[in-house]
Amino acid sequence: MNEKEIYALMNANPVFHLATVEGDQPRVRGMLLFRADENGLIFHTASTKDVYTQIMNNPKVEMCFSGNGTQVRVTGVLENVTDDELKEEIFNHPSRKFLQAWKEKGIDSLLQIFRMRDCEAITWTMETNFVKKEPIQLCNK
Repeated sequence: MNEKEIYALMNANPVFHLATVEGDQPRVRGMLLFRADENGLIFHTASTKDVYTQIMNNPKVEMCFSGNGTQVRVTGVLENVTDDELKEEIFNHPSRKFLQAWKEKGIDSLLQIFRMRDCEAITWTMETNFVKKEPIQLCNK
């Protein structure tokens, strides 16, 4: 797969698993991607969640996406994004209607946005199961 095909797979299958570390204990949970393109992999969470604290303490993470018989693991470092325009885009996006309640309750400040740039992806399929993995650079504008 090339970089554009990987972004397409991620955007078509936005549910991914995120691995973080808490102390010396790995933690994995399902998350929802907002967008993947050459500018970065973007998702969000609430500042009240354990995953937020784990990322802030150690921003090195791995994401795992899957679709069409292909698994894509992406390794990199997350940055906490403070961009009011992007925040409004997320709140107003049709796939994020569940966030409108946050705005109505005045707790929209809980929304924390993360972006991964300059990262590496490894792809896997049953056909390539025993082939040496070659990292593919993503989002390294």
